[in-house]
Amino acid sequence: MKIGIVCYPTFGGSGVVATELGKALADRGHQVHFVTYNQPARLDFFSANLFYHEVSVSNYPLFDYPPYELALASRLVDVVRFEKLDVLHVHYAIPHASAAFMAKQILLTYGIYIPVVTTLHGTDITLVGKDRTFKPVVTFSINKSDGVTAVSEHLRNDTYEFFEIEKDIKVIPNFVDLTRFSLKAKDHFKKAIAPEGEKILVHTSNFRSVKRTNDVVRIFAKVVEQIPSKLLMVGDGHERSECEQLCRDLGVTNNVRFLGKQDAIEEILSVADLFIMPSQSESFGLAALEAMACKVPVISSNAGGLPELNIDGVTGYLRNVGDVDGMAEKAIYILEDEARLAQFKDNALARAKEFDLTNILPIYENFYVEVIESCKSREDSLI
Repeated sequence: MKIGIVCYPTFGGSGVVATELGKALADRGHQVHFVTYNQPARLDFFSANLFYHEVSVSNYPLFDYPPYELALASRLVDVVRFEKLDVLHVHYAIPHASAAFMAKQILLTYGIYIPVVTTLHGTDITLVGKDRTFKPVVTFSINKSDGVTAVSEHLRNDTYEFFEIEKDIKVIPNFVDLTRFSLKAKDHFKKAIAPEGEKILVHTSNFRSVKRTNDVVRIFAKVVEQIPSKLLMVGDGHERSECEQLCRDLGVTNNVRFLGKQDAIEEILSVADLFIMPSQSESFGLAALEAMACKVPVISSNAGGLPELNIDGVTGYLRNVGDVDGMAEKAIYILEDEARLAQFKDNALARAKEFDLTNILPIYENFYVEVIESCKSREDSLI
């Protein structure tokens, strides 16, 4: 198949999933065309089956805000026409689904019907999509997609609750590439971070308020009182400076390292003993899955789709959003006993294997075929 993928080219979950999916599809022999405004963060060339088409936005002085949606729709028309794509897969509803609909209507004037699959990732539904400014467009775009997927049952249910959706939404969970995310031999790195054999806790995010990064620091401050530990904070964003100040206020600065954005996150996870994710909302929890694939148990909130991934008392523990004391208590419980920690690590890996890319990729391939086949009869009547 020739597949077009539209995503945000960032370190966020939707961009990561879209990019990893595209790379895997290319490895399977499909021709994959990425259409976005920058090369996706994890799109490491070279592959004979991978292509990148940049969306350029006009800087005409009339526009106070660059019309990205229009530029994207035009670029999609161009790519579909000249690359003869079989299907478009757009990740994140705003503005990708609406741009794809516009492109589809324009392509009909050229005698081309392009099926569109929309994948909902989380905040496009639970945060941005509920804004009254965008809600009608989001609802329309989802209903006009030829196929719709969501990354968790919780997100699927939220979508039906918040929007008047007529389409069936298929749950296809996020995935992890176990050839990349696995326990690596990084003893030298671990020794550098924890020279006295301290336990290592890790948090990765974009440091937005929804990630509750301050709670990570508060949890760690309680853990380090009981167990010699280090905390690695990976990522960057608006909340970072506040977290750094909180570390000073709580007197844990010497035990916390802020590493900024990192590409080789699997190497950091390979030295970790525990992953902390106290988020206000998570549609799935991809960062937690990547940690589990590296044999790292997870302490998380019970928000969103996290209970579908992190099994309470097996792969880690779930606690209510904001329950810093409860999360710290369970972190200490896991870390204080080596045999118990080893069992949680084994359980985390076993759970991650259920979401291996090799299990999820065929589901997407079959869904593409299903959508394309269902659109063939529609194509004859519309063109």
